[in-house]
Amino acid sequence: MSIPSSTPSSLEAISDRIADLCETIAPRLVAIHGPRRRSSTGIVWRPGLVLTAEEALETDEDILVTRPDGSQVAARLAGRDPSTDIALLRTEEQPIPEIPFAETSRLRVGHFVLAAGRQAEGVRAAFGIVALAGGPWRSLRGGHIDRRLHLDLRLDSRSEGGAALDLDGSIVGMTVLGPRGRVLVIPSETIERVAQQLLAHGRIARGYLGLGLQPVPIDETVADAAGLTEPKGLIVINVDSGGPGQKAGIKQGDILIRWQTDPLHSIRRVYALLGPESVGQSVALGILRAGKQMSLTVEIAERSKPRE
Repeated sequence: MSIPSSTPSSLEAISDRIADLCETIAPRLVAIHGPRRRSSTGIVWRPGLVLTAEEALETDEDILVTRPDGSQVAARLAGRDPSTDIALLRTEEQPIPEIPFAETSRLRVGHFVLAAGRQAEGVRAAFGIVALAGGPWRSLRGGHIDRRLHLDLRLDSRSEGGAALDLDGSIVGMTVLGPRGRVLVIPSETIERVAQQLLAHGRIARGYLGLGLQPVPIDETVADAAGLTEPKGLIVINVDSGGPGQKAGIKQGDILIRWQTDPLHSIRRVYALLGPESVGQSVALGILRAGKQMSLTVEIAERSKPRE
């Protein structure tokens, strides 16, 4: 069976389009260097402001940025949010090409995506498809991510923090490495929302209970008496002095079983509940203490530091 004569020209057109996209995005990509590790990538969001993957940013100080022309300039941290894996740096302003950040609502499984990063030799590209496209989700640290987007491609660690582009040439998000090397996209909607807050406040407000928690099984008889569908809870392993939990009367060894009327089974669920909207709220926590049920009201404070 012969290959249709139109195929080579079609493949060449796709190939040329990808090469053009790499040239177009190149002026918006920088390499970021900390004092100890190899480089990662950053995207120039606005003149003098660079987005990068928070997980790849090893330090708040001594940050260098290698620009597209090969020159290096110092950068300082404007803010970082571990919950969404977004960090924002300030550096010397330079003109940048107009490349829009596009909404991701039209991205579907199977759509082509270009992942572009920068390293010492120049732009590094990877090309693949959207392997999974889902709705909003919460990261393990409780951050609200507007869409779940996984890419079927291999990403060099030095390209982490780089740009994900659609074939129209729009930036649809930032590429990061997830569990087991999976390539995720932090979507443009999340970037715009979080970066604006980092620019204004230097961090994203997070709720704070002042409690160290660990999952623990509960005796089934006790769980049945407490009306729990699953015999699980979160045991308090430490209580911060002066924190909201201590002020509410929570003690080490207490087992949290409910947040308001909802059961608490996992640390991840607590992270999700301690989002920006939780700060200042009064919450009734259902507790088991020495096998007896009780309820204590906690006023959620704001976590004072992103990495507290």
